[in-house]
Amino acid sequence: MYDLFSENIKQFAPLADRMRPKTLNEFIGQEHLIYKNSFLCRAILSGSIGSCIFYGPPGTGKTSIANIIANTCKGNFRKLNAVSSGVSEAKEIIEEAKNNLKLYGTRTFLLLDECHRWNKAQSDCVLQAVEEGSIIFIGSTTENPYINMTRAIVSRCRVFEFKALSKQNIIDALKKAITDKVNGYGELKVVCNNDALEHFAWASCGDLRSAYNALELAVKTTPASENGEIVINKQTAEECIQQKAVSLDETTYYDVLSAFCKSLRGSDTEAALYYSQKLLVSGCDPKIIARRMIAHASEDIGMADSNALLMAISALIAVKELGMPECELNLAHAIIYICEAEKSNSVLIAKDMAKEDAKNFIDEPVPNNLKNHVTGYNDKTGTYKYPHDFGGYVKQQYMPKALKDRVYYKPSANGKEKNLVRKKERNK
Repeated sequence: MYDLFSENIKQFAPLADRMRPKTLNEFIGQEHLIYKNSFLCRAILSGSIGSCIFYGPPGTGKTSIANIIANTCKGNFRKLNAVSSGVSEAKEIIEEAKNNLKLYGTRTFLLLDECHRWNKAQSDCVLQAVEEGSIIFIGSTTENPYINMTRAIVSRCRVFEFKALSKQNIIDALKKAITDKVNGYGELKVVCNNDALEHFAWASCGDLRSAYNALELAVKTTPASENGEIVINKQTAEECIQQKAVSLDETTYYDVLSAFCKSLRGSDTEAALYYSQKLLVSGCDPKIIARRMIAHASEDIGMADSNALLMAISALIAVKELGMPECELNLAHAIIYICEAEKSNSVLIAKDMAKEDAKNFIDEPVPNNLKNHVTGYNDKTGTYKYPHDFGGYVKQQYMPKALKDRVYYKPSANGKEKNLVRKKERNK
């Protein structure tokens, strides 16, 4: 039946909503999850998808997959947003779901956006229903569910991690939107230069919704030429996504970023400040600079001065909360601290050695004194000694038998680490 009001809603819906995929074949990105005969695809197409949580950056397809499940699987679908819903709405859906299951044998899917926003009481109200199978819980969130959601509900769901879309993913999606005559701009003469498409893809940082919004703004605000064409160039793209293009070519950009990183490691404050400003002036996202500092704070400074990691994280928070240009001071503050700090790569070496042994000795049993339960197996490690009963430290075996003499972490003589050298010697 023709519905005039629904048509009006569709006509004025944002481009990102109109272009939302309805089938797996239309879905763009997440190639590590969505591919022929993948577990997730098989589960959706067979209608046997269980309770699950999709998490990852915004604009990567989490809600789209939830909608595809709704379109593909047979059952009743109810949608809530964790920001605006409460316990009463959830209980109402659960009661309805139980009745549908009893009377008609029909399952109910509960699609919950921003599921990390539910508190413990809200999450607990659906636990029994999820466990019994009265509802199939489908959550989507930008936050890590293992950290920001109650453990009880996460343990009852399969978690799928979504990743930022690639530059090519974004470009392909925008090209499709430009030519789509039903949901996109196929009925208009939209000409989007390759430079503009490249900039939309770069500046959106893997967020397809952001790229769609920028394209929509560009189309709506760009006057048509005499022949009716709406030409979107790089300058228009910069204005519509509110970020200037990096003025460096790709090779030079990565060379400057590499020089910045090596200057941090080499304790050259002036060079690090210069290269960071060259990146910023050229249009580089300041979050990239802050993230590189976080990595180098542990890789090149580590235990020699652990405050470097706090400084780097603080700089990233400043970038997110203050933005440019205010955060430039915080970035410079952290850069100077990291350059001037004593250097040590002992954390990197320890991590790599432990990782190698974890791969090569994967079947080594945990010493009996460290197990969570008493067993009849005796490996001569005795019973667990509670360190605080011995003044905070007591010598006992923690490593598996085959690795009991292995040493990964060797403190350097730099910075605060030289004090750890004495402590390790004392505790032998």
